[in-house]
Amino acid sequence: MLKDGTYAAWYKTPLDQGTGIVHVADGQIWGRDSLMTYHGSLELDGDRFTATVSTKRHTEGRVTVFGVYDELTLAIEGTCPDKIATYTATAGQAGGVVLQGTLILTEQPAAVPERAGQVPTFNPDKLPKLPKRSR
Repeated sequence: MLKDGTYAAWYKTPLDQGTGIVHVADGQIWGRDSLMTYHGSLELDGDRFTATVSTKRHTEGRVTVFGVYDELTLAIEGTCPDKIATYTATAGQAGGVVLQGTLILTEQPAAVPERAGQVPTFNPDKLPKLPKRSR
């Protein structure tokens, strides 16, 4: 099941590939990559999900993975049996170009337990001594 959280995104089309960050929460999906921002709604059905996502360019320069199209409405279908989701997306504006992608749930590192008590002060005089060498 696609859980609420932050995901690393990787995607490709026959034209190009890219990476980005995607957030999922309360039936909404949004994110960004180096060229575009995206936002939309999400529906879950067990391990399967569908989404409708709108894109908008935020940085000029190279073409997107869909070619020259800057503002698209993506129809997304995917599955997420665990922490990694796979999906495909199409956009009516991009004439049949199919995007394939992967979302990987970003997990927060476990909290490091605090030490009990104080850390002793370093005292070099308490280090073992090496034997004296004759010259």
